[in-house]
Amino acid sequence: MNFKYAALLSALLLTACAQAPQRQTPLAPEKPMPPEQPVTVAPEQKPEAALPKQELSEEVLYEFVMLELASQRGHTEMASQVALDLAKKTRDPRIASRAAQLAFESRQMDRALEAFRLWQELEPTSLLSKRMLISMLLSGGKLDEARPLLVSLLATDKGNAGHIFMQINPMLTPYPDKLSVLSLVRELAVPYPQVAEAHWVVAQAALAKGELILALAEVQKARELRPDWDAALVLEAQVLMRSKPDTALDNVSRYLAKNPGAREVRLFYARALLEQKQYAQSREQFRQILAGGEDNTEIALAVALISVQMNELDEAEGQLKQLLAKGGRHQGAVNFYLGQLSEAKQRDGEALAYYQQVAEGENLYSAQLRAVFLLNKAGKLDAARAQVHKIQSANNQQRGQLVLIEAQLLEEAGQYVAKYQVLTQGLEKLPNHPELLYDAAMTAEKLGRLDIFEQQLRKLIQIRPDSAQAYNALGYGFLEHNMRLEEALQLVQKANQLAPDDPAILDSVGWGYFRAGKLTESLSYLRRAFAANPDPEIAAHLGEVLWTNGEKSEADKVLRDSLAAHPGNAVLQAVIKRLMP
Repeated sequence: MNFKYAALLSALLLTACAQAPQRQTPLAPEKPMPPEQPVTVAPEQKPEAALPKQELSEEVLYEFVMLELASQRGHTEMASQVALDLAKKTRDPRIASRAAQLAFESRQMDRALEAFRLWQELEPTSLLSKRMLISMLLSGGKLDEARPLLVSLLATDKGNAGHIFMQINPMLTPYPDKLSVLSLVRELAVPYPQVAEAHWVVAQAALAKGELILALAEVQKARELRPDWDAALVLEAQVLMRSKPDTALDNVSRYLAKNPGAREVRLFYARALLEQKQYAQSREQFRQILAGGEDNTEIALAVALISVQMNELDEAEGQLKQLLAKGGRHQGAVNFYLGQLSEAKQRDGEALAYYQQVAEGENLYSAQLRAVFLLNKAGKLDAARAQVHKIQSANNQQRGQLVLIEAQLLEEAGQYVAKYQVLTQGLEKLPNHPELLYDAAMTAEKLGRLDIFEQQLRKLIQIRPDSAQAYNALGYGFLEHNMRLEEALQLVQKANQLAPDDPAILDSVGWGYFRAGKLTESLSYLRRAFAANPDPEIAAHLGEVLWTNGEKSEADKVLRDSLAAHPGNAVLQAVIKRLMP
């Protein structure tokens, strides 16, 4: 059985072992709030003298009470709009602040941006309004508008420059114009040559732009300023992995020797080793993390899958069974991989039981398909078909695939009428599905329904005018039934134009020329087809044309050599019996 565990591991470790992404929080010096707490905009405390002397008219009082009542009763959209209108009317930064707070907390981002702009205009000295406005501008990709505000914020709060640079980075990462991002952060970093975070952010932007020399130079400056900074070490390794993976891995290994408790670095190291196919070393790093007392199911699963990749199946099975006994959210994946291992060890009944235990998750569909295969392999066709019908398809691609799978089960059982019925029912729901049309056409031909055979293939050609397979199937079908030979040759020639090197189509063209009595052209195509793929049916065609052309010695050799390689092939046997009774 072919295990594709390297791809599975990579997908798993992208989530299990990646460094925790930086959360996009407002540009403020305080620590980020826990994820479960909503982001709020706390009002700043201002000296009384700094506030405008706002006349509390009946109209202002009425509107202010109305917006607060609306806010308390959950009508946040109305409250934020009233607050913004009132702020514009009164030009009071306190009301602008309230409008910004209401709009931001209710996720009305366009209105919030307008309110923060107004607040900053009315109170240019407010750091909170400046930080929040910058955050929103960067998140919205408005780099040019954010630039002067960032310059001002960094200059006003130099002692907090490193923290501000680190908060800028995740807001810039999604921005598609990497050159503009790099230009912005390089400009911002110029006045701060001794701030490691400034160099780190420039290195990140340079790496995203593909400027590897600049990225390496900047991150190495960051490391010089902060030698024990995990994030700088990891970024340096990421840059080096592009051109010097051995150097990158050596650097990380030495760092871990001095800093054995650097968990995120060790996770990165384990992933990097895995990507370099250094499976034993990668597994050892994951084991060290687990040995530190961390109860991480994803990492334990990664260890088991690496054991599979190393073909240490018994060890992998033991590790997976331990995970199964512990329970948890990865039970579906564990059952699936145990099913794969059981199949590899030819314990089909056990594998089926594991697959049937997969109740949810990304492996559910694959597990259900494996269960269908094993039931059919055990001779339980009805149970296999019932299993197909139980599978909940997520999209039309899966719906079509399930119909084709059931049709294949019936074909293997020789039940072509039932197969055609299944395909017809599938086409009622998916009338333009190319694979269903093709399979239905070929099944109709086997049942002698040449009208339906032609109808389905012509519809397929209409849907997929570049389908060489459809042209070839229709033309070859005509040739096999010795009908409409001129059109048949045109069809296979069209297929050959679309796929000039396909051996099956070359065979069809050669057979078409044979039916047309053009033996020289026929042999030219059939020899090319047989050289590309010594298929027994191509050999049968080549042998027959050689025999007809008087080249009986070569025909005899082609046919008998092919029969020796494919002793049970009925087509070869029939041709030999007919030509050499």
